[in-house]
Amino acid sequence: MTSIAFIGLGNMGNPMAANLVKAGHTVFGFDLVPENLATARDNGVTIMANAPAAVKEAEVVVTMLPAGKHVLSVYESIAPAAAKGTLFIDSSTIDVASARHAHAIAARHGILSIDAPVSGGTGGASAGTLTFMAGGAADAFARAEPVLKPMAGRIVHCGDAGSGQAAKICNNMILGISMIGVAEAFVLAEKLGLSHQALFDVASTSSGQCWSLTTYCPVPGPVPNSPANRDYKPGFAAALMLKDLKLAQEAATAAGAVTPLGAEAAQLYALFNAQGGGDTDFSGIIRFLRGDAA
Repeated sequence: MTSIAFIGLGNMGNPMAANLVKAGHTVFGFDLVPENLATARDNGVTIMANAPAAVKEAEVVVTMLPAGKHVLSVYESIAPAAAKGTLFIDSSTIDVASARHAHAIAARHGILSIDAPVSGGTGGASAGTLTFMAGGAADAFARAEPVLKPMAGRIVHCGDAGSGQAAKICNNMILGISMIGVAEAFVLAEKLGLSHQALFDVASTSSGQCWSLTTYCPVPGPVPNSPANRDYKPGFAAALMLKDLKLAQEAATAAGAVTPLGAEAAQLYALFNAQGGGDTDFSGIIRFLRGDAA
């Protein structure tokens, strides 16, 4: 089994680390939040005093952090402490430029690296069914794949450094746009006197079918496991969707890509967040589209 350092033990990192422990790996963990450390300890993670201490004995380092600036700061602090040949896996969702910068930091210290953001939310993190989108050299990916498997339902090598982040923001731009489209359709159906179940039965088996409808339906009833049945308690918070849509727009501007629907989705989620919806599930944007309070 592998010795793994896990830096960032929040809502996603903690269940991911727990699945690595269950798979028989030795996991050394660090986080800035005491409550997160307590949960990780209960899950079998060996808690270390700081991030550099966590990586000293590790063959692999996994990071799950809020933004690019945090990843770069942590990489600068842990890369000198890691042995040459260590593998760094960053599963944060960050901008492509920061991801490529993180790869460069690792390479400067003789460390292999991949960017491997995830899709699947907290439910997928707990169940070990996340989709990993990996960017980096083939040899780094080959080493990372068996480490990722206990946390994954699917692992895709998307290309060179930064490609995992590119795939993640493109995927989540589709997700944000499609959820707004599904929510608008249900709001229109309500105005026309059509039941939620009737619309679902038609759209889920015809050309309107999509993940936002069949897995994450934004109204209660048709999909029992969707957050709509739990008052939009987040599996994937609206604030995180806004973050990803902003990353997509930044990337689009840098690349010269025209993404009008992505831009509109970002504006709508920004308004939903401004009205207090950030801590609810992103499917709760249907409340904003109805004109309800968040």
